[in-house]
Amino acid sequence: MEISKLKKLILTALVAAICVIGSFIKVPGFVATAALDSAPALISVAFLPPLYSGFAAGLGHLATALTSGFPSGPFHLLIALEMLIITYIFNVLHRNGLHILKWIFFIIGNGVLAALPFYYLISPAFFIGAVPSLVVAAVINAVITAIALPIIGKVSAKGKYEIYEKCD
Repeated sequence: MEISKLKKLILTALVAAICVIGSFIKVPGFVATAALDSAPALISVAFLPPLYSGFAAGLGHLATALTSGFPSGPFHLLIALEMLIITYIFNVLHRNGLHILKWIFFIIGNGVLAALPFYYLISPAFFIGAVPSLVVAAVINAVITAIALPIIGKVSAKGKYEIYEKCD
């Protein structure tokens, strides 16, 4: 049974709301707005399609930016788009059984690659200052997800609620 579009939207909104809660838990850093907003979106790969998980992650980053005072200004829209893409790819890797690769991709993607445009847009110093806290935040988000994802996957697979949808 495929879940309806309305249920997917509701689940996405709920995951995004939990991402907002995670946005209040900041990871200290010099220049970056790193927080625990990614974990709920990563956990949602157990029951949401890639694009929906990605949207939840993008909204989660915008909440982090909002609660941090938008220190990077309009660049946060770029970061939200990067989070959408990173979570989308993480979801696809998860669904295709590439479990080790998804973790490596997420940590490098969120911790280093997402900051790379700012090497050129702001400065090399900004990039160097941002990467350590982004990598730490990515690892923390990954650990939280690695603990919760198997539990959520088992519950959604064996319960009376069929919320997991295979990608083609």
